[in-house]
Amino acid sequence: MRRHRIMGLLGALALAAGTLAAAGPAGAAGPSGATGIPGLLDATGRPTAAAVTTESGKPDTPPAEFGTDWHDPLTAAPPIARPATRSCEVTLAEAQFRDYTPYQGSYTPPAGCGTGGWAKVVLRLEGKVKGRQYDRLGHLSVGGVQIFHTSTPEPSPDGITWSVEKDVTHYRDTLSRPQPVEMLIGNVVNDTYTGVIDVKVTLTFYAAEGRTGAPETPDRVLPLTTPAVTTPRNTERLLAEVYATGSGGGCEEYWYMTTPDAAPYSCKAADGPYREVRISVDGQLAGLAAPFPTVWTGGWSNPFLWYVTPGPRAFDVRPIVYDLTPYAALLNDGRPHRIEVSVAGVPAGQSGWNTPANPLLWQDDAREVVTGALTRHEESEPANSSRWTPGAEHRLDTEGGHRLTVAGHLDTSHGRVATTITRAVHHTSVHRWTDGENLDALTGTWTDEETATRGGTTTRTQRTYTMDGETTLGAGDRLRTVLSLGDRADTVTLRGGHPLDRSRLDDRYSGDAAYTANVPRDQRHAVGTTSARYRLYGSDVPGGCYDRTVGTAQGTLTVDRRRC
Repeated sequence: MRRHRIMGLLGALALAAGTLAAAGPAGAAGPSGATGIPGLLDATGRPTAAAVTTESGKPDTPPAEFGTDWHDPLTAAPPIARPATRSCEVTLAEAQFRDYTPYQGSYTPPAGCGTGGWAKVVLRLEGKVKGRQYDRLGHLSVGGVQIFHTSTPEPSPDGITWSVEKDVTHYRDTLSRPQPVEMLIGNVVNDTYTGVIDVKVTLTFYAAEGRTGAPETPDRVLPLTTPAVTTPRNTERLLAEVYATGSGGGCEEYWYMTTPDAAPYSCKAADGPYREVRISVDGQLAGLAAPFPTVWTGGWSNPFLWYVTPGPRAFDVRPIVYDLTPYAALLNDGRPHRIEVSVAGVPAGQSGWNTPANPLLWQDDAREVVTGALTRHEESEPANSSRWTPGAEHRLDTEGGHRLTVAGHLDTSHGRVATTITRAVHHTSVHRWTDGENLDALTGTWTDEETATRGGTTTRTQRTYTMDGETTLGAGDRLRTVLSLGDRADTVTLRGGHPLDRSRLDDRYSGDAAYTANVPRDQRHAVGTTSARYRLYGSDVPGGCYDRTVGTAQGTLTVDRRRC
């Protein structure tokens, strides 16, 4: 956790609520001057009548404040669509995590649903924990290939259960044969932190049969356990996915709030908060991306924001995907080449980032060797500026960006195929804080725009991540956090300039929570409301549209509304 005035109070909170008594008002205005979240809190920090609406139409009345139990964690994200074909379930891992000892087991593909050409494979994690415990990070690998990254919710004293699903069909190559399995959710259990994290992970395989065929998936998935990689010589398409997370309990968990050394703030980074996840091939920059500013379930000094509704991507950490196809001709020479991932902006010698990667390869079955060339590499000068303005309220203005274009061609069995990838990232933020950090606020926007042209088909994706939050420690040690987060992506696929497909993701979270710090748990009087809305549109969405909103007050589910 962050070691400064406000963030340090979270350690004193011990990341779990106990028995609580009558609540007090949430208090001060939010980051934009608002005194509550429209439709959720009024100016006194109480839920409005409009917030108390569930799918059944019957209101769930929230308590005056948090108690010893609350609704099990859930997200507004859609369930994984599953085909109506034969299914087979395999238990991948089942363990109780008390320390940093990984679970190790083995996996064997199911016999009753085909031998690898599955219509879909769905991973499901079911977890339970009770008592006191921090949020913990976890990962799971099969045959050395990382297929799932997650974080855990913080428990109630009475205990919670939760579940996470992920479509892992594209790991067909890895799952088609027996493999070792390793899973770790690093944990510490003692007299204070009592929560043992109990999880079960299963894979459900759906057979490709009748009119339900198997989707196109990579022919090979290679774990990047060392930088040296030797690819099949007939590779005709190459992607790399990177599960990049700033974490580990230090300042890089909150990288977006770090300041240059001169500024009087507790989390330092010489070049400020700009971060960029880069991938290189034989030392040459081959791809860049903006990291997603994940807020884990103990984030922003206030676990009462996250007990029921986690922030975007907290339970299912999505990888960054790079298209390295322009480099396939270089890699197809049969020799080992270095593929490496780095995070720009991290102070030299400082840890805090985890970047496991998997190259994904498609092969040309009609060629033993696919030849070609890297024909273009254009990179802008990386920009990064952080300007600190001292005062009673310190201010740090940051702006950064970078652009890269790479192109190449491959002579395949179906002709010469040219690929051009252009990716541009940009970041702006304003960080405000006071001496002692009793006020700590950030407004930030990250954009990641990508254009990929392969043959006559072009796919354009525009990603935008937003964060607007403020934590204050006021009179009577009343700590309040008001925060909104956004995760948006628009994608269009064109052929000959004509749109073939469009999709849109819009995942938004807002929360407002307060408690009294530095007092026994039965005097904290914690209150909080949250709202999460997940919208998804496109041809891959059943019915073309998904729209769900969930809202909470004092740990009670008060809104569960579906549109479309």
